[in-house]
Amino acid sequence: MLKQLLFLVFVTLIFASCKAEQYDVIITNGIVYDGTGSFPTEADIGIRGDKIVKIGTIQNRSGASEVINAGGKAVSPGFINMLSWGAGSLMNDGRSMSGIKQGVTLELFGEGSSLGPLSDQMQKERWGDDPSNYQWKTLGEALDFMESGGISTNVGSFVGATTLRIHQVGRTDREPTEDELENMRSLTDEAMREGAMGLGTSLIYAPAFYAETDELIEMAKVVGEYDGMYISHLRSEGNRFVESVEELITIGQEAGVHAEIHHLKAAGQQNWHKLDEVIDRVEEVRSEGQPVTANMYTYDAAATSLAAIFPPWTQDGGHSAWIERLKDPETREKIIEEIKTPSDEWENFYLMAGGGEGIIVVGLRSEELQKYVGMTLSEITAERGDDDEVRTAVDLTVEDNNRIGAIYYLMSEENVKRQIKLPWMSFGSDGGTFAAEGDILNRQMHPRAWGNFARLLGKYVRDEKLISLEEAIYKLTGLPATNLKLNQRGFLKEGYYADIVIFDPDQIEDHATFENPHQYATGVEHVFVNGVQVLKSSEHTGEMPGRFVKGPGYYAAQN
Repeated sequence: MLKQLLFLVFVTLIFASCKAEQYDVIITNGIVYDGTGSFPTEADIGIRGDKIVKIGTIQNRSGASEVINAGGKAVSPGFINMLSWGAGSLMNDGRSMSGIKQGVTLELFGEGSSLGPLSDQMQKERWGDDPSNYQWKTLGEALDFMESGGISTNVGSFVGATTLRIHQVGRTDREPTEDELENMRSLTDEAMREGAMGLGTSLIYAPAFYAETDELIEMAKVVGEYDGMYISHLRSEGNRFVESVEELITIGQEAGVHAEIHHLKAAGQQNWHKLDEVIDRVEEVRSEGQPVTANMYTYDAAATSLAAIFPPWTQDGGHSAWIERLKDPETREKIIEEIKTPSDEWENFYLMAGGGEGIIVVGLRSEELQKYVGMTLSEITAERGDDDEVRTAVDLTVEDNNRIGAIYYLMSEENVKRQIKLPWMSFGSDGGTFAAEGDILNRQMHPRAWGNFARLLGKYVRDEKLISLEEAIYKLTGLPATNLKLNQRGFLKEGYYADIVIFDPDQIEDHATFENPHQYATGVEHVFVNGVQVLKSSEHTGEMPGRFVKGPGYYAAQN
């Protein structure tokens, strides 16, 4: 009887051992960077379903559906894009080509504006008069809709304070009433329970510009109840850069939340020196226990709309009211003069770029105006026979009836390098995610959508050796995942989701330029999202395993 029991125990152990060795995918011969910033180790990784179930030595590989020989390449967690504008492009094409080819497995939206919540009027503006065309109302519904449509990358979002303001106040320059503010707080609460990462703001743009600090604190307090973040495009990155960082710190302290600066930069040559003071201030409050971090993109030029050269008051009431003001002769002259006049009251991109030579026009709707795409504002002015760059900008805006995309040369390369080395810095493209095909090829754009992450790993890590590879990977994975309080993502650990990148540190490189942006990065060989291979030998597999990744409020609401 004893022998039979021992035999059964032996068989059970053998069976359990064999079962434990069953994997869908095994990655072998890789140099594993686990996302903590620690020195890498040689290890095998076993994937079963959507999770990593083994990191170490895997002896029996015969049961795996696929074995990938990493050949001594780097194996790391998938990269996190802290600032993505890929929501629209992903709904049109879920492959996320320019992101996946750089190893990005999580795209985060919500810099000020978000896909929801939408009021009845906002739904009507998006989809027309017929309610049967409406596709979502809340932020959570929008991200569920995106996931159900098929996406190759994971997605998440902050709830946008601009969207909340438009929902209740509209696009006018006034304070919300008590009821409106309470409604904004309730909508924030709903978004956090649905899975928003926190509250996002973009305070240089109207109507976000009209929000006072106290209004933002009230919404951020709701975020704090769910352990979410406050993340912000500062009210100024130029003349009032230091004061705007102080506003962010105040909001974080008053609301009791982690605060992060979107695309940290000192904009305009006259402001480059202010980065020193900002870094000192952030590190001071961090040493006192206040969590403050930042993200950035790896270029010395920014991209937004030509509308950024106009005073915020001109856009009070929305787009149509703005265009009417630009058409009115008397108001038009007042606006032109104000753009040319230095001021600390608003963020003047025209003056920060040093005038029209530092502004490249990249986004025009009108077929007649397409000939100006890729030209500086100065060149367009000369081409049209004008003698006033600002007047030309006003004319273009009215003629195109559009905000018009533009690239602005604002930053110092030395400051870019200094920021990369900051221990509290993560990275965001501040761009979409596209395929280099079709109509996209006719759109001039900032190269950051195509090369931001590869540029960090190739130019700044391998070539210029600003930071080590393990530190760079930590800044792309473990650091942002920790800041966001993600559930089982951002690290290579057993039990974590299998978002994994295999790349060649000696070959990874960005190729996109301002002149020719539509060029994929190279050097990333394999990418897994939730255990499914999306990139194989640098080619897209067509798989769409991406999910709506939820913030801490979602899990708190489940308990």
